[in-house]
Amino acid sequence: MTLIEDLSARLAEVPVLGRIGPLEVRLARGADEVAAAQSIRFRVFYQEMGARPASLEALEERDADRFDAVCDHLLVIDTSLAGSERERIVGTYRLLTQENAAAAGGFYSQDEFELEALVARHPQRRFLELGRSCVLPAYRSKRTIELLWQGIWAYCRQRNIDVMTGCASFPGTVPAAHAEPLSFLAHFCQAEGPWYVRARQARYAAMDLMPREAINAKTALAAMPPLIKGYLRLGARFGDGCVVDPDFSTTDVLVILPVEAISERYIAYYGQEAERFAV
Repeated sequence: MTLIEDLSARLAEVPVLGRIGPLEVRLARGADEVAAAQSIRFRVFYQEMGARPASLEALEERDADRFDAVCDHLLVIDTSLAGSERERIVGTYRLLTQENAAAAGGFYSQDEFELEALVARHPQRRFLELGRSCVLPAYRSKRTIELLWQGIWAYCRQRNIDVMTGCASFPGTVPAAHAEPLSFLAHFCQAEGPWYVRARQARYAAMDLMPREAINAKTALAAMPPLIKGYLRLGARFGDGCVVDPDFSTTDVLVILPVEAISERYIAYYGQEAERFAV
């Protein structure tokens, strides 16, 4: 049995993890839906945002890598659309558990950040890496973000996840173009002590591009990408240094979010509805 066939069998009967109006969130139920998620990623990352596809990706119009076969793929479904279930997929988020990362030789983010050192300092905690987040333009709303977090929270409850981590991105490959928000993260939101993580030396780019006293918090927050802003609201901290990814045309930062650090009001907000999907 291939990895993709094993994934199909493992996810054959996956329940809904959250619902808001006609939108629902659940895991992909087979290889066909994983392929649909990869197609949406291609549309957003390559056709819209200007990432550079490899020749096979360009030919198939799918964003795919070796991690897809060992990840769970969170999907946003618009049940009001006509067509097949696959044609109703409007967003996706990739979830990699610590156990599956070990089978794959490590987390995806380890290519950019010293994530293995962080995991080694917390042997009793279960880590989950979140990545490849994208939503089709018509669905980029607060409601869709809330639904994704509802699904992530239910998933974490099901699998007893202790720490969420992963890369989040600013558009473009010039960190100086995001000097104020990057500096805000560096001066006010950097993970410290046992949660400290650094970008790999060969790829390290400084984030503290402005002095602390020159930062206007209001304008810095307004300039944050929505995903990073959402992580901040939940109580996330960030790694030391950013990494330029020329293939995806992004500037990446590392998010560290222990479940215990999530604000009680957000647990109440997301958890109350998600709780019934977590069993």
